[in-house]
Amino acid sequence: MISQHLREQQIREEAADWAVRLSQGDPDPATAEALARWCQADPRHPEALAFAQATWDALGQLADEPAASDPPRRRGPRQTARPTTRSRRRWRWASGVAALLLVTVLGVDVGRPLLLPLLADHASGTGEVRRVTLPDGSEVELDSRSAIDVLYSDGERRVRLLAGEACFSVAPMGGDERRPFVVESAGGTTRALGTRFLVGERGHGAWVGVLEHSVAVNLEGVPGERVLSEGQSARYDRTQGIQPLLGLDLQRASSWRRGVLVFDRVPLAEVAEQLNRYRTRRLVITDARLARREVSGVFRLDILDEALDTLTHELHAQRLDVPGATFLY
Repeated sequence: MISQHLREQQIREEAADWAVRLSQGDPDPATAEALARWCQADPRHPEALAFAQATWDALGQLADEPAASDPPRRRGPRQTARPTTRSRRRWRWASGVAALLLVTVLGVDVGRPLLLPLLADHASGTGEVRRVTLPDGSEVELDSRSAIDVLYSDGERRVRLLAGEACFSVAPMGGDERRPFVVESAGGTTRALGTRFLVGERGHGAWVGVLEHSVAVNLEGVPGERVLSEGQSARYDRTQGIQPLLGLDLQRASSWRRGVLVFDRVPLAEVAEQLNRYRTRRLVITDARLARREVSGVFRLDILDEALDTLTHELHAQRLDVPGATFLY
């Protein structure tokens, strides 16, 4: 039986191959049918293909970037690069090889952070909470290691969440602004019916929480939509559909916006997972009993190392710091 790791690698290889094939132009009917079968065969296939295509496009666009000595230019609407010359074809081939290596050898989890500066219009670094103002006046707060792509058009204001978590404060429709505001993530969309909401990655899916007014959540391939009101939240993915998140405290879940992380009787393993989003040195819990210990507290993002000192003392744990990691046991 094929291992989970080998299966994930096989999916990435197949996705990279499809991305290269599709970059050559519109597929013939047989190829389109084969692609449809492949996408339907596993819920992970469409996500892997989308990432491989984004990688291909981003690397291809590097050929169009000005040299360091060139005067800056405004960035126009993003378009898929097309090979028009022999040098461009060579570049696209090199890009395809690079994309294949990054997606199959490094994998999505490692390759994506390296490529986010290429794929994203706006991205935040490790430990950084960043505020972005969009062209229509809407504001986005990016959590640590988060990224978005802004895809505004005449028909809608679309933002694609590429990684992490973000809070959207939407400029309402009215006057000259008639376009709906839509956030795309993990095969689903969240359409603003009000002003402020959260969208974040969760495994192979995403979660949505409404801080003010309401939103409409749609999942590709699932009929209908789920309307969430203020204080409500839901998660979605291609296997479970759209499911409510009961008992989630949105103020606590979005505490990173205030520069803190708040935990109330949360297992240390989950605390470590959250802290690792904000630290360059990974926190590893090596003792299973310690990992199950519950933690309550408020940790300031700007002094997480001090908070970790306090946590180690309160839990009577041992700590070992090595390059790139901190071990608690």
